[in-house]
Amino acid sequence: MPLSRRIVTAAFLPAVVIGGLLVGATSASANVAVTQVSTDPFTDAQAQHRTEVEPDTFTFGSTVVSAFQVGRVSGGGSSDIGFATSTDGGATWTQGFLPGTTANTGGPCGQISDAAVAFDAKHNVWLISSLGVNCPSGTPVLTSRSTDGGKTFGNPVTTATGSLDKNWIVCDNTASSPFFGNCYTQYDITSSGDSIRMKTSSDGGLTWGPARAPAGTHTGLGGQPVVQSNGTVVVPYLSLNDQIRSFRSTNGGGSWTSTVAVATISHHDAAGGLREEALPTAETDSTGTVYVAWSDCRFRTGCPSNDIVLSKSANGTTWTTPARVPIDATTSTVDHFVPGIGVDASTSGSSARIGLTYYFYPTANCTAATCQLDVGFISSTNGGTSWSTATQVAGPMNLSWIPNTSQGRMFGDYISTSVRPGGNAFPVIPIATAPSGSTFNQAMFTPAGGLPVTGGTRRATDTPEHTSATQSAAAVTAF
Repeated sequence: MPLSRRIVTAAFLPAVVIGGLLVGATSASANVAVTQVSTDPFTDAQAQHRTEVEPDTFTFGSTVVSAFQVGRVSGGGSSDIGFATSTDGGATWTQGFLPGTTANTGGPCGQISDAAVAFDAKHNVWLISSLGVNCPSGTPVLTSRSTDGGKTFGNPVTTATGSLDKNWIVCDNTASSPFFGNCYTQYDITSSGDSIRMKTSSDGGLTWGPARAPAGTHTGLGGQPVVQSNGTVVVPYLSLNDQIRSFRSTNGGGSWTSTVAVATISHHDAAGGLREEALPTAETDSTGTVYVAWSDCRFRTGCPSNDIVLSKSANGTTWTTPARVPIDATTSTVDHFVPGIGVDASTSGSSARIGLTYYFYPTANCTAATCQLDVGFISSTNGGTSWSTATQVAGPMNLSWIPNTSQGRMFGDYISTSVRPGGNAFPVIPIATAPSGSTFNQAMFTPAGGLPVTGGTRRATDTPEHTSATQSAAAVTAF
């Protein structure tokens, strides 16, 4: 059906308050009550309704904003980007949908994908970066701006054009930084072998400077730029040669260094035809230490399943040996993947508070019919030296409850966690229940009131096994 003739029920809808909807734990195994913060309102025939996938979150002060795909299209992208905002520390939430993106909301694109959230404290503007799909200009990176505290967003600004993928955005919010108020967008160019580019804005995302590349070889995807307290920008990403690598800028995005290795990946492909990849998740603490986590099987003999591993850097050039997050024993049958790390930006070093959300299978060796998908959470109050006991946030979910794509069933290529200063962790996560006939029931939820960051005494003492099992990032396609 032509784009101009698609019929939807929610084009240009205002934000809707839904924070009063409290849902109990989704199964007898889950330990957490969750609040639904959004739902898919669209009816366009191209998408699998009702589905919401691939969330990012960001917190500043008492505000938490999340953004995600709404109405997942099997061939790529979604009906629109949705957002959910809390201005009272996660107590109540409103939902909305970005205008001017797809035909569903008066925009030029067929679909839209890859939402990421940032806040620019200098200009007091919330930003959602997204990737247009099947647009007149190809697959452009777009930036939608909110000047009313994340309650509404305007039509998007075109940040970059071309055959692009896996965009991410961050802003420098340290008032003492020489580059306070700069925002940085990362993406890769699929038509140039996933060559990475960076753009910088110094006016709250209204305009963006020239595209600049890191020095030397820089092919990969899934970069997550973070800004240290001194203004240095560090960009960890997944390279095409099975490594987590990073590069940085010390001059406000004027130039970017060559890349350095964080670690080589050993990765177990999730069973059941689930779409997942070893993309990194990254954040910083108050003194600029960068924390990067990903899924990795190096600690398990023969690579039968993944742990979540963590590496840290004070300068973005030298990185610690990956340490296993001790969710369970290395002899367990559990497969852990797609982590989303959050760090309390008011803490640092041996007192850094970390919240880590992840998806998992209790039994790695399962099939599309038998795999049970769950969500877990674990925390640390000493920079990852030791950890709390893990808790199950949601699940189990059957894979048939989540939308399909050309690369398998999908809840998202990434998820996110944000930790409020001195407060709880707020992941916003897709949770599915059984479909109603041909209509899915997958929406965005957050733990009611957030999850306490408690820490504990669980330490990872295992040494890594030497495995050769890897998954090439080159196998990942866009959107």
